[in-house]
Amino acid sequence: MSGITLIGTGNMARTIGTLAVAGGTAVEVMGRDQAKADALTKALGGGATAGKWGTVPAGDIVITALLYDGVVPAVAEYGTALAGKVIVDISNPFNATSDGLAHREQTSIAQEAAKVAPAGASVVKAFNTVFRHVLEKGRATVFIAGDDAPAKAAVADFVTSLGLRPLDVGGLKMAHWLEGAGVLTMGLARNGVGHWDFALGVTEFPAS
Repeated sequence: MSGITLIGTGNMARTIGTLAVAGGTAVEVMGRDQAKADALTKALGGGATAGKWGTVPAGDIVITALLYDGVVPAVAEYGTALAGKVIVDISNPFNATSDGLAHREQTSIAQEAAKVAPAGASVVKAFNTVFRHVLEKGRATVFIAGDDAPAKAAVADFVTSLGLRPLDVGGLKMAHWLEGAGVLTMGLARNGVGHWDFALGVTEFPAS
């Protein structure tokens, strides 16, 4: 892996970028606002670089750290610049009250991004079930969905390099259910768990 490119300059971009730099991964930052991209790059340190919005990303893995409604337009705008890249959608398309999905159909932002991605690019859903501040603490489980096995393996290796546990949930159609799991985390935080310092995971028991 040549590194990652973060498309976006918000809190999730900062958190993933910080973990990536600490794990020894080369990081490039791209944002519509070049000043913000430059500022985040400086804050990350560790040899992070700032790219120019819309140009070919330096990283093999391109993480769209954007609000859900900006992901598909950004992938479409980048177009062939993303050819051959692994595109990671981390968004949660919550409705206004965060107790449902913004889209009514059984689709996902990742699946919609795949429709506009260029030939040779692979889309993977990941990171959307972990709250940002929990991600910073490491050791959380990151669920991964995608149709391309090598792309998922690359993302899994990256997740592992961050000190996190990757778990493959299946093909890209499972991204819809991962977005639903994002809604579930909100419900748990507001009700049964009652706070935001947790992450969904899997407990494995030895075979009897």
